[in-house]
Amino acid sequence: MPRASSASYGIGRVLSVNVGRQQPNSAKDTATGIDKQAVEQVQVRAPGPKHGGLGSGVVGDFIGDTRHHGGDNQAVYAVAREELDWWSAQLGRDLRNGTFGENLTTTGLDVDHALIGERWQLGDEVVLRVAGPRIPCGTFRMHMGERGWLKKFVAHGLSGAYLAVETPGTVRQGDAIRVLSRPEHDVDVPTTFRAFYDDVDAVRAVVDARVFGAEGHEGMVSRLAKLERRTART
Repeated sequence: MPRASSASYGIGRVLSVNVGRQQPNSAKDTATGIDKQAVEQVQVRAPGPKHGGLGSGVVGDFIGDTRHHGGDNQAVYAVAREELDWWSAQLGRDLRNGTFGENLTTTGLDVDHALIGERWQLGDEVVLRVAGPRIPCGTFRMHMGERGWLKKFVAHGLSGAYLAVETPGTVRQGDAIRVLSRPEHDVDVPTTFRAFYDDVDAVRAVVDARVFGAEGHEGMVSRLAKLERRTART
C-alpha cells in the first residue's frame, strides 16, 4: 500500500511549462523537439504505448525518436530549477527553463530523489506518477554542445524524472505541486538511473522492489543475472 500524503512532503511549484517544436537533428536521422520553449499552459494526457501511441503526454510537444522516447512511462519530463542552477554554475553559462528538454521546470520539489511510483497533484486536477529516470542520448549531447557532456551527466547521476499521467488536464505555470502518496519501497530515481548503468546493487534494489511493470521488471531480472554471472567469473 502507498504511504499516505503528509505535510512533511512539502509543496513545490511549476516554474515553467515547456513545449518542443519540430526541428532538424544533427545527431540522428530523425527530427527533434528537445529545444523546448516556455508556454503559459499545456494539456497533458496518457499518450499510450511508446510504439504506436501519441508520443508525448504533452499536447503539441514533438518527439522525433519514438523508438526511445515517449509513451505512457515517459509522458512528461520534469527537471528541478535548482538542478539547472547547479549545472549553470558548473558550466559557467545560463541555462534557461527547458534547456534539458524538460516539459516541467519545477522549484521547491526534490524531483531527483522522488520515489518510483510517487504521485503528484499539479494544480486542482492533474495527477502524475514518477515512472523512472531520463537516460541521456546523442541528441541531448548535441543540444548541450558541451565536450564530454554525457559522461558528466551520467557521473552526476541526477537525471530529472519521467512521469506517467494518471489524471489528465491542464498544467499551468505557477501551479502548486503536492505529493499525494509515496510507495513503501525506498527506490528513488537516482537508484533506477544507476541500475540502467549496471550498478549491481541498484539493479538488485530495483528487482527486489518490482518498481517497473512486467516488461521492465523482466528486463531488470535479466540484467541482474548477467551482472551476477560476470561477477562470478571474475
